[in-house]
Amino acid sequence: MHRYKVFIILLAMLFSTLIFADETQDRTLRLKIGNPKLKNKTLEIVPGKIFSAQSGQVVSFGEMIKEMKDSRFIYVGETHDSLPMHDIQFKIAEALYQQNHKLAVGLEMFDVEWQKPLNKWSLGLLTQEEFLDNSQWYVNWNFNFNYYEKIFTLAKENKVPMYALNAPRKIIRKIRILGWESLTDEEKKYVPKPDLSNKDHRQLMQTIFEDMEMPEAMKGHGDIMYRAIYRAQSAWDEVMAANTLRAANIEEKRILVLAGSGHLIYNLGINRRAFEKQPSPYKTVISVVVPSEEDNIVVSRSIGDYIWGLREEDRPAYPSVGISLKKFDGLDNPVIEKEPILGAAKGKNFKKGDIILSVDGKRFFSINKLRTYLSKFIWGDEVTFKLLREAKEIEVKLKFEQIH
Repeated sequence: MHRYKVFIILLAMLFSTLIFADETQDRTLRLKIGNPKLKNKTLEIVPGKIFSAQSGQVVSFGEMIKEMKDSRFIYVGETHDSLPMHDIQFKIAEALYQQNHKLAVGLEMFDVEWQKPLNKWSLGLLTQEEFLDNSQWYVNWNFNFNYYEKIFTLAKENKVPMYALNAPRKIIRKIRILGWESLTDEEKKYVPKPDLSNKDHRQLMQTIFEDMEMPEAMKGHGDIMYRAIYRAQSAWDEVMAANTLRAANIEEKRILVLAGSGHLIYNLGINRRAFEKQPSPYKTVISVVVPSEEDNIVVSRSIGDYIWGLREEDRPAYPSVGISLKKFDGLDNPVIEKEPILGAAKGKNFKKGDIILSVDGKRFFSINKLRTYLSKFIWGDEVTFKLLREAKEIEVKLKFEQIH
């Protein structure tokens, strides 16, 4: 398997590891890192309760928001396909806006080259359909927009500025492979030189990496892969911290940052790097999933400023197709890039190189439009793909069902 594809698999494993608490993840959730005053203490997190790391006690939602009043930056973590976590983000965003209208939102899912569609959205100049098309949502992010719809609607209705925080993927990819020093002067304008020296952050990432099951193709290359992942993760955190500060300085408003929990956990990612560059009060909210068979989960008190317990879901709210697509010069139709290893298409009759002629009789020449169409389906629905494989047309029915 190509190393870049393996790297993507490893990153997906890494970010899910941070939230789903089973026996292999207990070590990550209970590390003695982060806040020196709290790192040797633990909390028993139960579903439906918010815990203050500072006091070690349950707090109400209103109390938490009140305690955030003087914070310039609020960071709220997520697992990208967890609707309960996005509902928490929306609830916090709504309460912060009611507390003080001077609010802007920073988003992990867009790199800075896609700022214009965000500006138009916040000003109310785009419909949702136009925004999904203008922003190439399902190319840039590919998680169902419905997860984020409430937050985006809040921003549009109240003209809350939204800011892209990330760097172009090709630059992060180059850092992963060759290091920051390999960037051109122009590329370095996007990504400040990442600090790789924080011992606690290195321990966190090393622990996560060690707990991952290494794909067969990369066994024996663990050290190389870890260094690559650490460079990429640090670059992501560094650039998003820099762009968080840029947004704050432009708007002179409080900034709510929405990002994967892997970028925020233990206050060692975006939050730490932003504070080191521009010390200002901040708070971090981390959601932790309690397995369905457990009453609670024990975590380190330094894992976040507030820890919100959630009950494990049976499945994500919206199905994921799991088909990776690409376009080729001279060919209008999208092409399946590799055999699906995730989502509803896993194990179904989709092969690398299949040309998608139509879905439910509709032809699509844009990857974004095809994925937008597929995003409208719910669990149990079925669609029909017409594919061209080795000069033969074949039909494949895909039912949106969870594949284990």
